[in-house]
Amino acid sequence: MSSTIKAFIFDLDGVITDTAEYHFQAWKALGEELGISFGRDFNEQLKGVSREESLERILALGDRDLGLSEEEKAALCAKKNDHYKQLIEGISPKDILPGIEDLLKDVKAAGIPMAIGSASRNAPAIIEKLELNGYFDYIVDAGKVTKGKPDPETFTVAADHFGADYGSCVGVEDAHAGIEALKAAGMFAVGVGSEESLGKADYRVDSTEQLKFDAIVQRFV
Repeated sequence: MSSTIKAFIFDLDGVITDTAEYHFQAWKALGEELGISFGRDFNEQLKGVSREESLERILALGDRDLGLSEEEKAALCAKKNDHYKQLIEGISPKDILPGIEDLLKDVKAAGIPMAIGSASRNAPAIIEKLELNGYFDYIVDAGKVTKGKPDPETFTVAADHFGADYGSCVGVEDAHAGIEALKAAGMFAVGVGSEESLGKADYRVDSTEQLKFDAIVQRFV
């Protein structure tokens, strides 16, 4: 682990803004069309993973492979995404989670580059709606990687863009799959959420408003 932070990489959903509810609503609607019902507990398994993997988990839950072709599965993923995009149409800066903009300001003031590392292909559009473009130097979404979290590729692609050693990077995540990805990359993992889900994080807080730049730096060193 380096003694100097060279890059911050933030997950989007649940860290910068909370679009998890919109994902849940969109997947739940699609599941019901397929005759597969699920609640919020199962939805925890969909956080931080790709659209395609989420569909596979839903199909497995209902034991409903349905003999779908890859083309049919792609169409279902697109249908879910269309519904999701309708739900997020009204997102604005008021939807930035508490404490996040102060943290971004502090990281930027320290001259440390920042990236988004998200499983969502909608990440660039959401960042624009939140009016946070000025903070992020790079966005890694599902279109830039071949393997989603918990594979570390999302985070290593961001680090490689900055030319930063993985051990000098800080990642901020709210999902178990994201923490697993950060640890696999050899990065300093900051978790936002419960000890039960994020126990492997190097540093954990209960909510975004507890994320403080100085506290992260102190624990990183």
